[in-house]
Amino acid sequence: MTGLLEISQLAKRFEVGGKRLLYAVDEVTFTIGKGETVGLVGESGCGKSTLVRLINRLLDPTSGSIRLGDTDLAAIRASGFAGNTNRRRVQMVFQDAGDSLNPRFTAFHAIADPLRRLKSLSGVALTARVEALADMTGLPRTLLTRFPHQLSGGQKARVGIARAIAVEPELLILDEPTAALDVSVQVVILQLLQTLKRELGMSYLFVSHDLNVVRLLCDRVLVMYLGKIVEAGPASEVFADAKHPYTRALISAIPQADPDKRVGRLRLGGEPRSPIDPDPKVCRFYGRCPTGEPRCAEQMPALRDVGPDRQVACHFA
Repeated sequence: MTGLLEISQLAKRFEVGGKRLLYAVDEVTFTIGKGETVGLVGESGCGKSTLVRLINRLLDPTSGSIRLGDTDLAAIRASGFAGNTNRRRVQMVFQDAGDSLNPRFTAFHAIADPLRRLKSLSGVALTARVEALADMTGLPRTLLTRFPHQLSGGQKARVGIARAIAVEPELLILDEPTAALDVSVQVVILQLLQTLKRELGMSYLFVSHDLNVVRLLCDRVLVMYLGKIVEAGPASEVFADAKHPYTRALISAIPQADPDKRVGRLRLGGEPRSPIDPDPKVCRFYGRCPTGEPRCAEQMPALRDVGPDRQVACHFA
């Protein structure tokens, strides 16, 4: 598969309490191929949102590179990225469509805004493109004159998606795009996203807490814990045979309708380690890991190959 996005040793540290540093994203490396859907999973506070904000150039990284084709996006400051020609290549669908829409913009103006800014469309051409995007995302044209508060959750989600794909991005970042929706609406929106990916040839970085959705939609999955990728590989293989104990714990927590399948749930003890000035020699999962040994407190496990397109950061994988 041809590569589209290459993240290398990407890090983001925030100063807290003077000279102390919070390691939100810590030397993360991965790739996304053209036309590929990659899932990013992990518990709240693991650094997923910071990572996607770095890739979408809403934050400047502390170090590392974000190569999209031949361009290192990390070399372009976030403050100037909105007006950069590369802005249209990466777009994002936010978790809460209502909060991401300007309450003073109608649906038409919300979708039209990136077309005016990044493609310089106006007049008849602009109207035609907005109407075509509404049709593409299943948004009735009669709703284009409405403001966000006059739309349902599913309709606002469609506006957010139409706005994101308006400038024909190569990479679409989906930050839990269905989390604020009813279950019945979630299914429709996920089907829409699959159709758009197939028709437009985009690549997706899909961030979600819903592992069942990730298993169904994603080609590969990245598992993140306290700023680091601890496991990566084809989604089917990771869900069938997780190598990292944290991944196994996440998968075992998936709700099961069958009571007989709930017996094997892996419960973690202890508390997560602090991301502030972490000891570089200690595994981030040490103290919660059910298989942890003294070696884990003396040597940080590196993300290493354990099979074709499989990587795990564990001494005992």
